[in-house]
Amino acid sequence: MAATATLSSKFQISIPKAVRDEQQWKPGQEFVFIPKGKGVLVMPVPELEDLAGIAKGARMDGYRDREDRF
Repeated sequence: MAATATLSSKFQISIPKAVRDEQQWKPGQEFVFIPKGKGVLVMPVPELEDLAGIAKGARMDGYRDREDRF
């Protein structure tokens, strides 16, 4: 059975404990809301240190920087 929540009169939703525990979400964590049709995708914003090394093997040439813009 899927976990459910109700939107409050202040437009707040409490994330069910089972979901928080499964996703290992912590208090104060920042989230992004991405509209998808009639729904919304909720994803945690990654910490800067979590992004380290994400572009390994990326080409370092052939990109545009600010000096190339008009």
